[in-house]
Amino acid sequence: MVCLALLSVFSVGMIVDKQRRFRSASGQSEKFKPEFKKFLHGGDIQDLIQAGRLHQNSHVAQVVSAGIIEYDGVRQSGRDPVASLELVTSGLRDSMSETLIELKRGLGFLATIGSTAPFIGLFGTVVGIINAFRSIAATGSGGMSVVSGGIAEALVSTALGIFVAIPAVVAFNHFTGKIETFHVEMNRGSTQLVNCLFKIPELKVVDVEMAEVKAPMVKKGGPAYAAR
Repeated sequence: MVCLALLSVFSVGMIVDKQRRFRSASGQSEKFKPEFKKFLHGGDIQDLIQAGRLHQNSHVAQVVSAGIIEYDGVRQSGRDPVASLELVTSGLRDSMSETLIELKRGLGFLATIGSTAPFIGLFGTVVGIINAFRSIAATGSGGMSVVSGGIAEALVSTALGIFVAIPAVVAFNHFTGKIETFHVEMNRGSTQLVNCLFKIPELKVVDVEMAEVKAPMVKKGGPAYAAR
């Protein structure tokens, strides 16, 4: 029972810590998203980098910041930013992996508690039953006063094992679902950033080429003639 009590304390501490961290990540991500949306609609790169620094607990900000800092580094060095697609996507992928590892830290411990606590309680149940039979053997009688102590110990161990396991399993499933949601949000942010940085410049190039084609065409007496 001492072991189950320690597992219960560790489990509660882990659940409280994870809940606090996930709540902070969600809250800061909600504050970061308007800044990110502003950048997607033509905002400044430095403003987005500064917003990422202000919301370091945000999973979305961590991933987006890794990509935009990589892109800005290429731009500051004088190289062609459009050619940095592979560097940016690699930075986004690495940052997402590191963020997921950080978010999942401790969940394995909760899963272990949830799966092993009932068996530890069952072990205590077996020990309690053994003690009850020993009491019967020692006294030579099987009255309730003889076996009640061992049976009570067995039932308490079983109840404590279940009491420890249920919150751990519920918390593990809850946090796993939250991580899936965070993963989707990070993927969406990465895709939006890449589309903004590399697809919009391509559209601008197309617009410039179309303008150059239309520029030499002038009206002269109705039909258009190419200027020579």
